This record gives sequence, C-alpha cells and structure tokens, in this order.
Amino acid sequence: MEGDLSIGEVAQRAGVRASALRYYEGEGLIPPVTRRGGKRIYDESVFERLSLIELGKGAGFTIVEIRMLLSGFDRRVPPGKRWRALAGGKLEEIEAQMERLRLMRRVLRAVRECTCPTFEDCAEALRARR
Repeated sequence: MEGDLSIGEVAQRAGVRASALRYYEGEGLIPPVTRRGGKRIYDESVFERLSLIELGKGAGFTIVEIRMLLSGFDRRVPPGKRWRALAGGKLEEIEAQMERLRLMRRVLRAVRECTCPTFEDCAEALRARR
C-alpha cells in the first residue's frame, strides 16, 4: 500500500538507526506500529513524531520527559502549554549545570597554573580560592 514504509526506509529517511525506532516504540514515544508478516510497517505520520522527539532531545529533555510531552498531558492541553510546563524545570536544571561547569572551569584553570610543591599544598590553595 502507498505510505507503507519498512523500518529501514523510515530509518534512512529520518536519519536514525532502526534500533532507535524500536527503542522509541518500546519507550512509548511512537505508537505501536502495524505488523505485516512479522515486520513493522509505518505510515508517514511517524516522521512528525520523530521530528518532535529530536526537537526534545535537542532541548536536553530525557526520554521520560519527551514521553511526558508527547502523551503525559490531557489531549485538551495545547502543545505550547506542554512545552512551557516542561521547559521551566529544564531551564532550572541547565542553569545549575552551568554553575557547576563554571566552577569546574575555575578549578581546572587554577590547576593548570599550579606550581605547588605537593598535592596537599595545591589542595589548600584551591580551597582558599573558592
């Protein structure tokens, strides 16, 4: 039938591995697909779902968060509200990660320039710089 796509065709067109498609199906990110002769058969709507999954991954959402975005809300909740509901928490998480990265950068820069004679002296100097 027209629009019937094999897992290999979907994987190639979407630029993902077939194993990713099976994983997404198992995780509930894409709905269970029709099987014909034991093989998965997809329709064109899978590409929209894969696009949303990639967008979510690009924004740093976990698989659990992406599942929540796609199916964890009442269907009457518009997509924009879904994104906003999850984005607030993700932004806080990223801000905390950025602060940890800034601290790591300061420590690594200090260590790179360290001229202390012992590790103990170096550790003491680093504690004093915090």
